Amino acid sequence: MLLYSPIYYITSMFSIHPFRALRPKPELAAEISSLPYDVMNCSEAAEMAKGKPYSYLRVTRSEIELPEVNPHSKEVYEHAKQNLKKMERDGVIFQEKEPCFYVYRQTMNGREQYGLVACVKADDYFKGSIKKHELTRADKEKDRLNHILTTGAQTGPVFLTYRDKGQFALLKPVLQKTPIYDFTAEDGIGHTVWIIDDEASIERLRVSFASLPCTYIADGHHRSAAGARAAKARAEANPEHKGNEEYSRFLAILFPSTQLCILSYNRLVKDLNGKTAKELLDSLSKICNVEKLPEVAAPQKAKCFSLYLNGEWYSCEFQERFHHKKEPVENLDVALLQNLVLRPLLGIEDPRTSQRIDFMGGIRGLGELQSKVDSGECAAAFAMYPTSLDELMEIADADGIMPPKSTWFEPKLRDGLLVHLLD
Repeated sequence: MLLYSPIYYITSMFSIHPFRALRPKPELAAEISSLPYDVMNCSEAAEMAKGKPYSYLRVTRSEIELPEVNPHSKEVYEHAKQNLKKMERDGVIFQEKEPCFYVYRQTMNGREQYGLVACVKADDYFKGSIKKHELTRADKEKDRLNHILTTGAQTGPVFLTYRDKGQFALLKPVLQKTPIYDFTAEDGIGHTVWIIDDEASIERLRVSFASLPCTYIADGHHRSAAGARAAKARAEANPEHKGNEEYSRFLAILFPSTQLCILSYNRLVKDLNGKTAKELLDSLSKICNVEKLPEVAAPQKAKCFSLYLNGEWYSCEFQERFHHKKEPVENLDVALLQNLVLRPLLGIEDPRTSQRIDFMGGIRGLGELQSKVDSGECAAAFAMYPTSLDELMEIADADGIMPPKSTWFEPKLRDGLLVHLLD
């Protein structure tokens, strides 16, 4: 059995690699590519794929075609593999002849962000050059690992960010060329892709990104963990493993941190842990400055949250004495809420496993939070102030771990637009 050498980790540097993408025919890119597999449930995925025989949801969520089968069974992963092969046979997707980089632009509400699509080494994940800030769930990690190993493909990229030291400037010349993809998806997000296929440009980018001390996982902790574990599994199964095989890398898109936008990740609780609304407000008044709001309003600054309870909105600001200025993880708004409200007042010990709490990305708006409470499905909603990217990187640099569901990035990267094959 092959093991990863700690010495190798210490001496190697962060690296990016071009790859031979498996990608849709240009005229089919909008129909074939899909939202990420993990932003919808099975019934939502089935509805999105309806009328689209080549939607990548039939690969990433192949259980939509096997409704009576356990979604984590071998049969489902094999079905995904067969659907991917059928798309190749039918000629709607094809593999690039030579390894390339790609530039991927996303446009949302007039804001643009530009990422470099490349493969990164699993070794960089294990040694910490690709920094994480969240824990993963074993079941979700195993699901993607089985999917990758069975299909032999990474259908969706990991969302990485970096502190730009001139790397983005190297992407600008390619933006003058004709893109290989340019479409607006059904959700209104624009997706444009350019190819970088000349050796000189590829080498300049490799050298420039090698100067970065690290990159950060913005979104895709389960994808990155599964991609790295797939590389390790393939290495251990190959007695001739040398470390430069295609399976030793996983798919990523690297965006400069200055271009990214983090939205809030809001909380919903199913019950008040035996308390009345008045009792909860009385308890909150001992740790927060609480004011009733005349109408729905999101928090306007850090250390504040908006509470929807019993048909009313309240502004709640944590009192200064609870701020942990020297402890970046404990000072996060989501950590203060968990440690001062959710655990001691509502009895939610572990938000990763509790069935009494739910989460909603800020993209869905406060109206949906309110409707969940008004319908009786939930007892209260907490609208959070977004975690900042500086906080994310500071915590990752300190090897800290954020509470679950601390960040929500928009727009989401498309699955199936550029796919990495392990062989």
